[in-house]
Amino acid sequence: MAIFLAVALCGLLLACSSGAGKEKEDRLLAKVHNKSLFLSELDGMFPEKATSEDSSAIIQAYIQRWVRDAIILYEAERNIPGDLNLDKLVRDYRASLIRHNYEKVLIEEFMDSTVSQDELEAFYELNKAQYQLETPIVRCFFIKVSQPVPEAEELRRLWNSKKEEDLEKLVAYCNAYAQAHLLDEDTWYNLDNIAMEMPPGSLTPDNVESRRDFSQRDDDFQYYLRVFEVKNRKEIAPLAYVEEQARRIILRSRQEKFLRQKVEEMYDIELRRNNIQTYY
Repeated sequence: MAIFLAVALCGLLLACSSGAGKEKEDRLLAKVHNKSLFLSELDGMFPEKATSEDSSAIIQAYIQRWVRDAIILYEAERNIPGDLNLDKLVRDYRASLIRHNYEKVLIEEFMDSTVSQDELEAFYELNKAQYQLETPIVRCFFIKVSQPVPEAEELRRLWNSKKEEDLEKLVAYCNAYAQAHLLDEDTWYNLDNIAMEMPPGSLTPDNVESRRDFSQRDDDFQYYLRVFEVKNRKEIAPLAYVEEQARRIILRSRQEKFLRQKVEEMYDIELRRNNIQTYY
C-alpha cells in the first residue's frame, strides 16, 4: 500500500510538471467517520529530491497523525457541552487575532523600541531589590580543552599573559580547539553552568572564593579557570546580568502605555465624528 501511494504520488507530480493538461486525480488516503483525508492535502510536503521510499514514509506519518487528530476531534464534537456557545468563541477568537495583529503593526511602525542606558540604570535602581540572586554568579575566564591538549605550551603561555594581543590569540586558539570557553571579562555567568563543565566538586559555591585562578585535568580534558568577581546567593544581581530582562520589562510597559494612548486617540476621533452611540 505504501509503495502504491508513493508511486501514485510521483505519477501525479510528474503529470503536473509535464504540463500535459490532464486533470489531477485526487486519492482518498484515510477516513474517520465523516472526515476524509485526500492526497492533495499533502501538496508541498515532499522535498524535490524525495525518493519513493521518502514519499511513502511522509505519507504514512501524516496519515497516522491525521487519523489520531480526527479521532479526538470526533469525540470532542460528540461531547460539546450544551451551554457552549461555539459561534461566540469563534467570533471572540477571531477578534482577538485581528486586534493582536493590528497592535503588532502599530508597535512596529510607530513605537520607539530603543531603551537607553539611562533608562536601564534608572529602572534598575528603582527595582533592583527584586533581582536578588538565587544562585552565585561570576565574572571569569574559563577554558575546557580535550586531551591531549593541542599546542599545550602555547596555551599555557597565552593563559598567563597579560597582553591584549595575547588575549586575542587565546580567543582564536579556543575557537579552533576548545570544547568550551568564556573569555569576556565583563560578562556574568551562572556558577552552576560553569561547574557542570568541570569534574564534580571542582567548583562549588563553597570553594569558589578560594579557587580564583587554577588549572586541572582529568583523563578527557584540561581546564583553566580565572575568577575576577563573585556575587553570592541572596546578593543583588548587577545590572549587566539582568539587563536583557530589564529591557524586556521596560519595553512591555512602554507597549502597554503606547497602546492605551492609541486607543484613546482613536476613541476621541470617532467621538468627534459622531460614530459612537451609547444607550445606557
